Parts: sequence; C-alpha cells; structure tokens
Amino acid sequence: MSIFLDSELSSSERGSDARFRVIPMPLERTVSYGSGTAKGPEAIIEASNELERLCQGIEPCAQGIVTEPAVDCTGDMPDVMERLAARTEAAVKAGKVPVTLGGEHSLSYGAVMGVARALGNPIGIVQIDAHADLRVAYQGNRHSHASVMHLLAEEGVKLAQFGVRALCTQEAESRTKNGVFYKDAEELVTANIHAVDLPEDFPELVYVSFDVDGLDPSQMPATGTPVPGGLGYYQALHLVEHALKGRTCVGFDVVELAPDGNAAWDFTAAQIVYRLMAAATA
Repeated sequence: MSIFLDSELSSSERGSDARFRVIPMPLERTVSYGSGTAKGPEAIIEASNELERLCQGIEPCAQGIVTEPAVDCTGDMPDVMERLAARTEAAVKAGKVPVTLGGEHSLSYGAVMGVARALGNPIGIVQIDAHADLRVAYQGNRHSHASVMHLLAEEGVKLAQFGVRALCTQEAESRTKNGVFYKDAEELVTANIHAVDLPEDFPELVYVSFDVDGLDPSQMPATGTPVPGGLGYYQALHLVEHALKGRTCVGFDVVELAPDGNAAWDFTAAQIVYRLMAAATA
C-alpha cells in the first residue's frame, strides 16, 4: 500500500496515535468534461515522497500521518458515500483529522457527513473552487460533483466559497436561499486579496474542501474542468489559513486532480495537502 510522505516518516510517526488519517478516495463516477480523477489519490501520495518535512516553520508530520487503504468506490453512490462517511466519522471520534484525497468532488458529501456525525455540532465548509457546485442535480445525478454543496447545504452545513468563476442561475439562487458566504475569483484576483474575514456567526468547527481547479489553469492544468481567471497558489492557501484563524479545522479534502503525466501538478496537489496539515496544526 502506498503511504503519504513515506520517505520522511519515522516509525513512531506512522503509529495508531497519528493525528492525520489520510483516506484515498479514487472516485470517478460523475465527471462531466475531462477524466482521470480516479488516479488522483495515488499520484498525490507518490508525489508526497518528494516533500520536505518542514512547512510554515513546523513539521506537521511530527504529529503522525497514517495512510488508510483506499475506499471501495464501486456500487451505488449512496453506499459509496456511506463507506467514506464511516471512515471520517471513525477518525474524528478517535480525535484525529481525516484527510480525504480525491477523486471527484462528489466525495465531499460523504466525508463531511461523517465528520458532522462524529462531532454532533454545527460545522462550516471553507471551499476553494472554480465552481459553486450548488446545482440540485447534474445530468440526473444528485450525487454529482456539480451538486455536492447543494446536498450539504440541504443538511444545514454553512458554506464559505472562494474562487468561484463559473456558476449557473440555479446556483446563484441557491446561494441566496442557503445564505452562502462567498468571494468570487474576479474580485479576489483583480484586487489581489489574500484574506477575507468569515461572518461572525460562521461555525467555529471548519472543514476545508480544496478543489484544485480553484487554482488558475496556469498553475494547475491537470484537472477535469479548468476555468481561466483562477486563484494563485499562495493566494488560495492564504485565504484558507486566514479563514481558520480562531477556528478549528476538523478535516479536509483535496479533490479533482486528474494526472496528465506532468509530475509538477501531482507535486502541487501533494504540497497543498501538506500545507493544509500545517494549517490544521497551527
């Protein structure tokens, strides 16, 4: 089995007390443009062996990282979501931080619902994405990558979206109906904004969902639905890190990497994962 940061971890950092539980989720069921997300988790894990231990002045891996077996993504989507939910629920109940590697964005429903079940308290999602993912359904599928945030909003989960630059009328209406907080890409990029305060009533417990297509295609072309005018690498990370100030990160996912043979993009995704571990540690 491949292990995240295998080249750097000591034996004690791989034990059952590890703070981070990496959950590979090679899900590719509802992609609507480019394909390849099923290969994303393995590519991220392989690239992670080239990471340095030090990140943002700390070594997140010193708190331990365990890589679990990949989630079985066969069968009906509700069953697939429940398999992942069981994993993230178990991690949180054990006092750990689940880190789900995708895989298409629809997986976030299962990941977040498991975290929510374990905590029993309100949680909010900080979402980096080119798309709002607020369609009621897409191509007849409620569990689509394009409707995952709609499903979560229906469950009462608060949303804060950064970097969106492609959405339909239905999604714009959903933002209003569900009280979604957002700062879209054009405003963020043209004004070079790196920090946005969340609303005061946004939950203290935060789950981060990082769709790599939130980045500009010049910095992340290896994704199924690249959209021009995206966030910069540091800009996206700074937005997440600022949002987490004074709050607790209870889990995160990095999704929609579609490896294209250029290791640079796999490494970028792996570095994002590790940087988010650092943010969850701070």
